[in-house]
Amino acid sequence: MDERKIYSKLSIARDGQEALDFVYKNNQFKDAEEPDLILLDINLPKRSGNEVLQTLKSDDKYKHIPILMLTTSSSKKDIMTSYRNYANSFITKPVEVDQFQEAMASVEDFWLQTASLPKA
Repeated sequence: MDERKIYSKLSIARDGQEALDFVYKNNQFKDAEEPDLILLDINLPKRSGNEVLQTLKSDDKYKHIPILMLTTSSSKKDIMTSYRNYANSFITKPVEVDQFQEAMASVEDFWLQTASLPKA
């Protein structure tokens, strides 16, 4: 297996409301750094991934942040809804660990190595 080193800070939100609190620096996240990239699951408690996506992409202050939908769903409806809400990518999570690691390596290669991300 290819050993990769990502020199990025990774922050994890346990639900959709916490994800929004993180980005908006609410509650315990008042000192959080603005994310360069967001990986977002559709099926989140409290507020769905699509609700989080809609909220952030409709906010002029945060709509520049690339949001990748990373979910177990492969339904055409979920894919279409995500892109209609301005997701930058839709990735169906592979079930097998090796395939998941390959998918994450592809995300890293493109979004963190190749693409130029906007800075606020």
